[in-house]
Amino acid sequence: MSDPRDSGPSASASSAVRRPGRRTVLLGGAAAGAALLLPSPLASGAPSLVRSGRPAITHGIQSGDVSASKAVVWARADRPARMVVEVSPTETFRQVRRVAGPVLDASTDFTGKTLLRGLPAGQDVFYRVVVADLGDDRLTGAPEYGRLRTAPTGSADIRFLWSADLAGQGWGIDPARGGYRIFDAMRRLAPDFFICSGDLIYADGVLPAEKPLSDGTVWRNLVTPEKSKVAETLAEYRGNYRYNLLDDNLRRFNAEVPQINSWDDHEVTNNWYPGEILDDSRYTEKRVDVLAARARRAFHEYLPTSTRSDDEGRVYRVIRYGEVLDVFVVDMRSFKDANTTGLETVSDGGVFGRQQLEWLKRELKASRATWKVLAADLPISLVVPDGAAVEAIAQGDPGTPLGRELEIAELLAHAKRNRITGMVWVTGDVHYTAAHHYDPSRAKFTDFDPFWEFVSGPLNAAVGIGPRPNLVDPTFGPEVVFAQGAPSTDVNNPAFGYQYFGEVAVDGDTRHLTVRLRDIEGTILHTVGLTPPERHR
Repeated sequence: MSDPRDSGPSASASSAVRRPGRRTVLLGGAAAGAALLLPSPLASGAPSLVRSGRPAITHGIQSGDVSASKAVVWARADRPARMVVEVSPTETFRQVRRVAGPVLDASTDFTGKTLLRGLPAGQDVFYRVVVADLGDDRLTGAPEYGRLRTAPTGSADIRFLWSADLAGQGWGIDPARGGYRIFDAMRRLAPDFFICSGDLIYADGVLPAEKPLSDGTVWRNLVTPEKSKVAETLAEYRGNYRYNLLDDNLRRFNAEVPQINSWDDHEVTNNWYPGEILDDSRYTEKRVDVLAARARRAFHEYLPTSTRSDDEGRVYRVIRYGEVLDVFVVDMRSFKDANTTGLETVSDGGVFGRQQLEWLKRELKASRATWKVLAADLPISLVVPDGAAVEAIAQGDPGTPLGRELEIAELLAHAKRNRITGMVWVTGDVHYTAAHHYDPSRAKFTDFDPFWEFVSGPLNAAVGIGPRPNLVDPTFGPEVVFAQGAPSTDVNNPAFGYQYFGEVAVDGDTRHLTVRLRDIEGTILHTVGLTPPERHR
């Protein structure tokens, strides 16, 4: 049976509604598949920033890192206040479980997260958030309403999206052009979750008030003080996240779609690596390690990430979706070695670092899921220059693995040796969309099993030019099955629609996985269907 969510921009608004089925049974046996009505201040436009007698939520709500029984819910208040989350089996909120969250105060820029426990697996959960006065908990602001879907414990249909790169190269929010309108197209697909592959903010990206366009019109950005210079202080990094949350489409999306967030370079500064000292006159703080510590704190304050008391802000983690899917969020930034020409014959840390690489190898070997999606922030075989050095993994040398490729070769050989099947990579970074198939029969390094890598982005930024904007390194035998950027520099920006996201859908019965690469309107550009590994059929 065809899925109405696959019909692209011609689908009616109702196509985003979840249909009743084996995985849409709500708590308490209430009616399934009803449209989510959000009786929320989001409908009125920009976030509330005006103080009244009651505390208020300023920048919408978010959920993330959802498991079969847990979820993280995020909010920000306009003053010191207590965060409270009410959870319900239905959108009527006739049955409510109340969860007291943290006090939101200046130490976290009035942001906070509440961990919801004891949720039912594989079901829609409705929640609403209020912030309460610290002196009188009866004084609460208007609630914000959201929805999430918990992960299954067994086999079930799963649908998720991914993309990267928001507000890059001076392309911010232009309200007259619909703002970040790609989030509306993604929201209408009603995915189970969204993976941000990094560059959710451009902390080093200054937004001008206006950008002239090739058609004679002008892109007019919303501009804030924090987006008028490069971010260096904690307050400036925080302000970059607040900027994005001024967008109506993004706030609506956040209320309805749980997130899984990774990070890349622009959450800190362009092409950074640990230990780097900047040669950039825009910065008064030249030590990247200092900037990265401030940026990491803002990242975890402003996103619904799950943290543990012992992880010191760790980004890499695995999130399990029952028997069908495990998502491995990898951090290719925090432990990265210095950018060089990439021709080293002995690994110098690579992009994972030894500790993370060993973790990834153990977790992949332990996984029993049919599909193992590696959510990466850098592509494997696309050459990304950094001056005379390389920023990503590949360096364009056609021979055996060198530099950071040595780490990838070790991981791929480990997977083959331990019969780890069903690995699929999704990534962003390069500002276009592509499907790459890797096969040892085409490769210089052959100790691996064939696999796919899919690239998508940007969400709202400049776009790569041409059908193959980046040079492809042949070391691991990639075939570019599909690629699309923008046709020329005259139109390589969000005003002309060349923005991309990807979709992955797994059928819980057949375990087939389908990848669709979509544009800013949700139109399907390319589809790849994958059969499950033999032992999962």
